[in-house]
Amino acid sequence: MARIKGAVNARKKHKKVLKHAKGFYGQKSKVFRAANPAVMRSMRSMFVGRKRRRRDFRKLWITRINAASRMHGLSYSRLMNGLKKADISINRKILADMAVNDPGAFASIVDKAKEQLHA
Repeated sequence: MARIKGAVNARKKHKKVLKHAKGFYGQKSKVFRAANPAVMRSMRSMFVGRKRRRRDFRKLWITRINAASRMHGLSYSRLMNGLKKADISINRKILADMAVNDPGAFASIVDKAKEQLHA
């Protein structure tokens, strides 16, 4: 059986890595040996970044809800407790959006949560 040389597959692999390295500085965008570890590191950072983005957005939503609920005389934790007791299940993303774009609807939700807290 004939021996298969690896040139074609190596070329494909190198081209794929160099395509990912486009825009990197200096040799990291032109030379496979320099680009390969840089691309692997960037892929690892991308994975971490996707996880961090979800964390950051949740933090932002909670901050917005807290600020808006304090304007109505309620802390974030008491608001969420009141919503749970009132059996209102709205996620934080929607609540934060309402707090910013529709203060009237947010105020009515806060009032329902207050009623459950004082009942």
